[in-house]
Amino acid sequence: MTRTVYVNGQYLPETEATVSIFDRGFLMADAVYEVTSVLGGKLIDFEGHAVRLKRSLDELEMSEPCDKDELLEIHRKLVELNEIDEGLIYLQVTRGSDGDRDFVFPDPETTKPTIVLFTQNKPGLANSPASQKGAKVISIPDIRWHRRDIKTVQLLYPSMGKMMAKKAGADDAWLIEDGYVTEGTSNNAYYVKNGKIVTRPLSNDILHGITRKAVLRMAEEAQMEIEERLFTIEEAKEADEAFTTSASAFVMPVVEIDGVALGDGTPGPIAKRLREIYLDESMKAAI
Repeated sequence: MTRTVYVNGQYLPETEATVSIFDRGFLMADAVYEVTSVLGGKLIDFEGHAVRLKRSLDELEMSEPCDKDELLEIHRKLVELNEIDEGLIYLQVTRGSDGDRDFVFPDPETTKPTIVLFTQNKPGLANSPASQKGAKVISIPDIRWHRRDIKTVQLLYPSMGKMMAKKAGADDAWLIEDGYVTEGTSNNAYYVKNGKIVTRPLSNDILHGITRKAVLRMAEEAQMEIEERLFTIEEAKEADEAFTTSASAFVMPVVEIDGVALGDGTPGPIAKRLREIYLDESMKAAI
């Protein structure tokens, strides 16, 4: 089945969708994105993604392509047209194209942003086999730019990190800067020791994860102990368990770091419980 996608106000077959070769997203990675999960045909935490999208756009002085209500309608229409029960909606906004290449931003009064959305059908997303066995991660240096709080499409190094992990027989990589873990290549990172959840505090050094925010709130409501502070990879290796959070994998248990098994090498009880709580609460609040 050919997907229907959304490009600049039009719903089109994916085979007919085009963007200018002069678009700044293509030439400069001058673009931001969001990924919203779909479970049971409904959107998970759309409000959080819409708020973060606006923040990213504001930080880059980029115009909004449409308001939140219109954005919600586009998401819902794509879910309907593509018959998505479980899957993802990818959204990208670029600064657009003024018909040539220039380092200087085009005039926003004359150059409209480009907006693109498409769906990914992912049956079994909520009950993925990966979450049952847990992930293995390696550690690599963090050499990205220092505005990781802006969700830009500058994903070359995270992609390279995932390839490094694959070559090492692992599933993902955690990034290390100045001796401390920042985050995973596409997720926020946590470890658990003696029942306490430890994760890096918010700053420009990490993405302000929508799933992170929800999971920490739910953990607090479940009376779990949380400590937001810098931590080393060595601390994580000595943990009882670990996990990551992201919009596409929810709460993903981590069972091995740099070849060191955590606990008994299987998903830990806190990670499993948080995943259950997150999925249950998120599906109840889905729109």
